[in-house]
Amino acid sequence: MPRTVLLRDWIARQFPDQACRIEPASADASFRRYFRVTLDDGTTRIVMDAPPEHEDCRPFLKIAALLRAAGVNAPEVYAEDLAQGFLLLSDLGGTTYLDRLDAASAPALYRDACRALIAMQRAPLAAEALPAYDRALLERELQLFPEWYLGHHLGVTLDSAQQATLRTVFDTLIANNLAQPQVFVHRDYHSRNLMLIEGAGSSANFPANFPANPGILDFQDAVLGPITYDAVSLFRDAYINWEEDRELDFVIRYWEAARQAGLPVHADFADFYRDYEWMGAQRQLKVLGIFARLCHRDGKDGYLKDMPRVLGYLRHTCERYLELRPLARLLDKIEQRPVDVGYTF
Repeated sequence: MPRTVLLRDWIARQFPDQACRIEPASADASFRRYFRVTLDDGTTRIVMDAPPEHEDCRPFLKIAALLRAAGVNAPEVYAEDLAQGFLLLSDLGGTTYLDRLDAASAPALYRDACRALIAMQRAPLAAEALPAYDRALLERELQLFPEWYLGHHLGVTLDSAQQATLRTVFDTLIANNLAQPQVFVHRDYHSRNLMLIEGAGSSANFPANFPANPGILDFQDAVLGPITYDAVSLFRDAYINWEEDRELDFVIRYWEAARQAGLPVHADFADFYRDYEWMGAQRQLKVLGIFARLCHRDGKDGYLKDMPRVLGYLRHTCERYLELRPLARLLDKIEQRPVDVGYTF
């Protein structure tokens, strides 16, 4: 039976006495799809359609409960059917941070995002609560870069010397990432996964006593990992960027708030910022690989337009640090750019 029929039948069973209008809400880079259900009284709900042969809803359920217990606005789960892969959720609206972020709105929006991030990072976690962002996972993510970005997207095969260069940089990044304090990591904490809740407290969808902004989505892959990961995901967003002085101001404000909250960030901001940038380099290498894979394997080429921004972040960091400059030179050679004689190894 087609999933659309299964979905409509399941929704009808959740609301047997009401007529429901069902409309597409969004899709993401996975196999999940989302539908908005509007009830007779105007209240809306979201149904997640996650085909069980491709997606496991259990991590979503577990982490949604953890986040709501931490006091942040993750969707409430009203009903679940794990066998069919359906969840009925509260509706966090249709306005993302990306829809509203600009120079005027960014300070307030990022202040709320940092408040929520710190609440998540302070959440007490049992040892088994989350998978570890360990060496194996960091390595698997990094390998997406040579396999999908270099190999499939650029058609480049590295020679043995270039492979050795990449291996050295990967080992350097992983060592830094693993040495950072470990906290809750959302893994995709950016403007497309943060929702701006408009009318909170005045609608049946949003309890007045619940912190509204941001609504947080796409958290099912959360891990226990480096404290800088979500901050660099937020401020070096693949979909929007800022001048360096603005970004630095946002990062300093997060760092100051995290220190005041007792999180284990470096006491010296320069040390924290180095970790932030090196964590960013790991993420940017991964994202370039993921965007290439989405295009060449999954036929989703909409992410290609964001690759130059991500590559710009990566190049900027590699040119700043002596240990990462070999990667900058490798990128120069791959892209056939003139090599800056100011580079040193």
